[in-house]
Amino acid sequence: MAEIVAGAISMGLGGYLAGRSEIEHYDSEYAREEKEVRDVPHREEQEICEIFEPYGLDRDALEPLLSGLKANPTQWVEFMMRYELNLEKPDASRTWISALTIGGSYFVGGLVPLIPYMAVQNSYTALYISIGCTLLVLLIFGFVKGIMLGVAHPIRSGFEMMLVGAAASAVAYGIARSMPQP
Repeated sequence: MAEIVAGAISMGLGGYLAGRSEIEHYDSEYAREEKEVRDVPHREEQEICEIFEPYGLDRDALEPLLSGLKANPTQWVEFMMRYELNLEKPDASRTWISALTIGGSYFVGGLVPLIPYMAVQNSYTALYISIGCTLLVLLIFGFVKGIMLGVAHPIRSGFEMMLVGAAASAVAYGIARSMPQP
């Protein structure tokens, strides 16, 4: 149980830090774009032309857009962030949502194989119940995920999730068995 709690905390913190890194990356790119719009606007105009070139739009066709962006540097920077760098401003509240979702999911997911050991005295019986419960939960989770994503065959998504989970478990079990036992 201690491992599940520690793992949930670690995973949650990892989710939080990933969210913070995304915000920091966006902010640094935003600052760089602001500097480029201010210091080398002709280069930024050329980049806009390059964005639209595959659509058959030349500089003359883009002149109203370029004039509008030059009149509003903040919109110009936001345009470059979105269309040149493909970056959307991350929501700062997502860092905590991500942390709680990842940590909570790790905790709940870790309980599934552990509960049979709490409920059944014979460890070998608990092992087989744990394996069965875990595979069933993975199958159901994958199936629900498939339905939510609108895939053509959600049952296939369920079996994929179950097989990947089984493979990961088998590898972890093999590594644990290969370690010297005290």
